[in-house]
Amino acid sequence: MPIPQALVTRYFQLLVNRQFTEATRELERLKQRMQKTEWNRGYFRALYGMYLSRKNNDDTYAFFAKLDLSDTEALHRYRREFLDHTRNGLHGDFDRGYFSAWADCMRILSRMNLQNLQSNDTVVADNTKIETLKRDKNQATIANFLRDNKET
Repeated sequence: MPIPQALVTRYFQLLVNRQFTEATRELERLKQRMQKTEWNRGYFRALYGMYLSRKNNDDTYAFFAKLDLSDTEALHRYRREFLDHTRNGLHGDFDRGYFSAWADCMRILSRMNLQNLQSNDTVVADNTKIETLKRDKNQATIANFLRDNKET
């Protein structure tokens, strides 16, 4: 049974949006539908590694943490590189499955509209910019708090 691409797409969307609880549920659904092969084991390990990398966004050496999600040209380049690895006869089935998951990830990320996720600041309703933490885009910095208190 092939891996359901709808579940994989949903999983990547949840990862990008940092919805980790729901992403773990999708990952568990994927695991239950996968057959026990080396290729699928590599594919699943890549998905799980992406989850860990995205959740612990403070690792500067992790590929996912350094990835610019809004650069579609770079995502296409990475996808071609991962596809080359999947076709390489020197790699085993586990490795081919691993690189195949990354190629799927790059394909799906390049099709998503991710322009707003990589910006270092967020614009709120009254067009003031909120400075956010580099490692967690959902957290504002103390500079915003101090600036807001001075205005009142």
